[in-house]
Amino acid sequence: MAPRTVLITGCSSGIGLALAVRLARDKQRRFRVIATVRNVSRSGALVAAAGSALGRTLEIKQLDVCDEGSIRACLDSIPGRHVDVLVSNAGVGMIGPLECQSLAAMQGLMDTNFFGLVRLVKEVLPDMKRRRSGHIVVISSVMGLQGIVFNDVYAASKFAVEGFCESLVVQALRFNVAISLVEPGPVTTEFEAKVYEEAERADYSQTDPETAEIFTKLYLRNSKDVFASLGQSPEDIAEHTLRVIEAARPPFRHQTNAAYTPMAALKHADPSGALMTDAFYKLVFKYDAVLRLGLRAIRLLRWKAQKVQAGARLLGFK
Repeated sequence: MAPRTVLITGCSSGIGLALAVRLARDKQRRFRVIATVRNVSRSGALVAAAGSALGRTLEIKQLDVCDEGSIRACLDSIPGRHVDVLVSNAGVGMIGPLECQSLAAMQGLMDTNFFGLVRLVKEVLPDMKRRRSGHIVVISSVMGLQGIVFNDVYAASKFAVEGFCESLVVQALRFNVAISLVEPGPVTTEFEAKVYEEAERADYSQTDPETAEIFTKLYLRNSKDVFASLGQSPEDIAEHTLRVIEAARPPFRHQTNAAYTPMAALKHADPSGALMTDAFYKLVFKYDAVLRLGLRAIRLLRWKAQKVQAGARLLGFK
């Protein structure tokens, strides 16, 4: 069987890079990976990670999801414009008090995170429908299911992604085209690190002192604990995404972190939203000390589990 052509966006670092390399190094050589980056001059990490796969099972191409011409040029360079699997991964982040975010920055985020996906789908879907074959995989977020304090605009972009895909999936299935949403929780990447570094240096004079203090003293501190305790690596997400891609019947939604399942369940348990709102309010403002203690306990348990797994591998156990 000929390898499937997989086009992945946002491959200069993080999840996109990890997934591109993982698929390109598939022992069965089931994939031909087209790893795209907005700026080819910043693909050094991808080149290094790809190693011997570069030029064999992995090819790097320029693609900017905010530029229709760039998307079209990339697809035109692929024989027959044939893409079996599209992985929409490119995205940008934003955290902080709403009053401190410019409308231009918000619009830029939506242009990348939401309209970038729309542009990609508009280009690949017609051919997939004609062939009655294809798979669109979207790297979404648990924040597409549940809004998180101080992530207002980022969550809005992921809600838009989820609504877009949920509306499109029924039509796509009629043409034997699968759509899958991969929904990670916190992932430890350069993407996240950059967002949090910028947040720590930002000017919060445009909001009231109480809000600024809640964000800088409470939210940022708790977020570090969340990432340290519950964060997954890009390689973890790549493995989850691979399972979605290779599934005989790909799931529409796939959450990569079981710790976030109760959070999503709260929302569906009470349609009024009161249960979810009350739970999150108390968690953030009343029981934050308990939250941090619980997260540190989880971090310790994960550390011990990793040590046990490492020991088992040394002894020859899988």
